Amino acid sequence: MNLPTLNFLTIPAGDSAGLDRIINGDPIAITFFIGYMAMLASSVFFFFERGSVDPKWKISLLVSGLITGIAAVHYYYMRDFYLATGDSPTAFRYVDWTLTVPLMCVEFYLLTKPFGAKGATLFKLILGSAAMLIFGFIGETSGIDNNIMWGILSTLGYLYIVYEVFAGDVAKLTKQSNSPALARAMFLLKIFITLGWSIYPIGYMVLPGNLLAGAFEVSSIDLFYNLADAINKIGFGLVIYSVAISETAKARALKA
Repeated sequence: MNLPTLNFLTIPAGDSAGLDRIINGDPIAITFFIGYMAMLASSVFFFFERGSVDPKWKISLLVSGLITGIAAVHYYYMRDFYLATGDSPTAFRYVDWTLTVPLMCVEFYLLTKPFGAKGATLFKLILGSAAMLIFGFIGETSGIDNNIMWGILSTLGYLYIVYEVFAGDVAKLTKQSNSPALARAMFLLKIFITLGWSIYPIGYMVLPGNLLAGAFEVSSIDLFYNLADAINKIGFGLVIYSVAISETAKARALKA
């Protein structure tokens, strides 16, 4: 009797194009893989480390784990979409940002909540992030005629978040806290907000018909977005973790 031969090395035809991208060193495909694995590993780390901090910081680490966990799921699908089509997964990316960017704003609130932050601060931060994302998505998907206008509206939402962190409620609470750990964390988060997040509007302005059109290939936008996502989301979480660990150690030293 002849038994069927199983060839475990056979690659489905639909996967061959995506495999070629990886084998040939497509940097965008590689960063989708790296982004997925880095986000997943970070999420596991933040969830496990919740047991190392005082209860008032556990929610902050939970949110950090959710941010990177949600991003990992979306990067899994964005990776497959890009490998299958070679196109930018704009819709998937904005779904991810719609969930994770407001959560990153929540982190500012959670950091300053032990020092007196109110719900109004959280509402204003989320409103600014929502405006930034909604207007940005409309601009990216509505064609080149009005993308500058939508880009300006999106940037206003971003600038409001910058204002809150540098001069608004978040800045004032940080100054009043007299916490060196919080001040150090806010310094680092300001760098993420101004340098890390600036990659997103720059990428938007490279689109055809926009202010930086032709500065570099539009196909490179995903490369910048992928790197920025990994640095910003994981970096945010690590900053939160450093504050939580530092404040927990200080509290336990006072009790000892």
